[in-house]
Amino acid sequence: MNYDYCFGNNFYNYYENTGIKSTEFEIMAPEQSQKTQPGMEYLMYPRPIFDNPNYKGSGKLKDKVAIITGADSGLGRAAAIAFTKEGAKIVIPYYNEHEDAMETKKYIESLGGECLLLSGDISDKDFCQYIVESTIEKYGKIDILINNAGVQYQQDCLENISDEQFDRTMKVNIYGMFYLTKATLPYLKSGASIINLSSVTTFYGDPQLIDYVTTKGAIVGFTRALARNLALKNIRVNAIAPGFFWTPLQPACWVKEKIPSLGAEAAMARGAMPYELAPTFVFLASDDSSYVTGQVLHNNGGQIMG
Repeated sequence: MNYDYCFGNNFYNYYENTGIKSTEFEIMAPEQSQKTQPGMEYLMYPRPIFDNPNYKGSGKLKDKVAIITGADSGLGRAAAIAFTKEGAKIVIPYYNEHEDAMETKKYIESLGGECLLLSGDISDKDFCQYIVESTIEKYGKIDILINNAGVQYQQDCLENISDEQFDRTMKVNIYGMFYLTKATLPYLKSGASIINLSSVTTFYGDPQLIDYVTTKGAIVGFTRALARNLALKNIRVNAIAPGFFWTPLQPACWVKEKIPSLGAEAAMARGAMPYELAPTFVFLASDDSSYVTGQVLHNNGGQIMG
């Protein structure tokens, strides 16, 4: 497998080679779209950069066991790679993106890490229980839970959101997080960390993602309430609200004409690659954030501030 797109000497000059530039802002990718949710990374152009070759692990997560939903690709994949470098064992529940999942597993193994893949629908309570049971059977414990998996659908107005779409968005983004967190809690001990994925769209109210924004706002409330509930058990609960990162969710959601402008509204005038979020996951999962709970970290290039 050729990993030139994600690390090595090509890492810093990748965009120079593709010629994808703009005088107004840095274009993340050309027009493209996918027809299925939550999208396939192997179909994207350019391929997302998920590993920073200059990131060197220092044992911050040595012998920890981390469940990262949707880590077959995108932000979850970047977290899984960084966690592997820090010494963690990785469990990846994913939907049906088998090619992406196998690529992630092979990459983790190339770093000397361990990875358990579990395919299924996290909106299914039984599958969430299976994730936990499989993790305990394989590794005997759970130290970190990252609720990363999600779906989003672009619709111009509320009237265009079907009951089926609303139900699906709620069940994947909220029910899945609820089911899996509840199933995991009996196995979490003092020092454990839960990280939930919200979104920058929650904080400015994207008008074309009404149902998605609703779920991501609910995740903020869930994070804060659960953080208080678990604080005295020394189980920390935090959230990340990413801006526009180049992940399969983008071409799977937006009309193709929207893709080149993603990230243009950020103060840094660009979208971001998944590797740029990986250290934030490590920070919240490790003892570096031992006094941080109930917080939402905003990695958005300055799209919203304050």
